[in-house]
Amino acid sequence: MQLASKRVYKGRVIDLDVDTVQFPDGSTGQLEMIRHPGAAAVLPFASDPHGPDPTILLIKQYRYAANGPLIEIPAGRLEQGEDPRACAERELLEEVGVKAGRVERLTTIWTTPGFTDERIHLFWAADLTADKHSREPDEFIEVTPKPLSEALNLIRDGGIKDAKTILCILFVAGFVLEH
Repeated sequence: MQLASKRVYKGRVIDLDVDTVQFPDGSTGQLEMIRHPGAAAVLPFASDPHGPDPTILLIKQYRYAANGPLIEIPAGRLEQGEDPRACAERELLEEVGVKAGRVERLTTIWTTPGFTDERIHLFWAADLTADKHSREPDEFIEVTPKPLSEALNLIRDGGIKDAKTILCILFVAGFVLEH
C-alpha cells in the first residue's frame, strides 16, 4: 500500500516517483517507480488470419536503448483519456500506413512491474486498407511483411527480441488461430 509519493522527475514519456510503501508483512520501505500512461500494440494481418500461413506486418524500428533496430509490432503510448483500441488503430495508421476494418482485443500485460506501472493493451487487426503513415520525427521504421511461420521461427531463433511482439504473436498463434 502506498503511504506517500514524491515526484523526482517529470519527462515527456515517463515520470519517476519515489514511493513510501507498506509491504504485505507490515514493514515499510521506499521504491522507485516509473510512471507511464500505458500503451497499445497491434499485430496486423495483411492476409486472411485463418488462411494457411497468413502474412503479418511487422516493423523494423531503430531503438536507442537496444543500440539498433528491433523487429516489432506497431505500438504507442496512450494519450490522456484515450481508449486502448483507438490508440492501436492510431498507431497502425501512423507507423504502418494502414487502417483496419477489424480490430480485436487479446489481453493486457504489465511490462516490467518491478519498477514501472506501464501496461500494454494487445490487439490483432485484419481487413487492412492502405493509407498514409504519419511517423514521429524520432521514428525510423521499415515495414516488413512476414509469413506467420517465419515470425514464429524468428522468435524461436532469437531474431525477434521485443517482449510485446513475442507475446502478441505467440498469443495469436496459440489462442486465436489454433485449429
